[in-house]
Amino acid sequence: MFTLNGIVYASEKPENIQILSAKPLDDMMMLLTFSTGEQRLFDATILNGPAFAPLSDEKIFKDCKIVDGVVTWMDEDIDCAPEYMYEHSYTYPSLKSAI
Repeated sequence: MFTLNGIVYASEKPENIQILSAKPLDDMMMLLTFSTGEQRLFDATILNGPAFAPLSDEKIFKDCKIVDGVVTWMDEDIDCAPEYMYEHSYTYPSLKSAI
């Protein structure tokens, strides 16, 4: 159990996770590689609110970069916490596990 920002969580505190690479795909999907070594598929359509509205433009969405382990867009005006992206992404089989 741990407390973060005044909220008590029953699980163990997650490790400090970072994103090492992000490959934007069609339909606002991203293939992310995390500092854990895992590759995971993230559906960015779940990013709601006016702050994320520009991402609906495919050109803006696909023009992302990693800054200090965080995916950013529009010269760092938009970003998303790596912990959130990890928690809301899906396991993606890597080539290593397929061999």
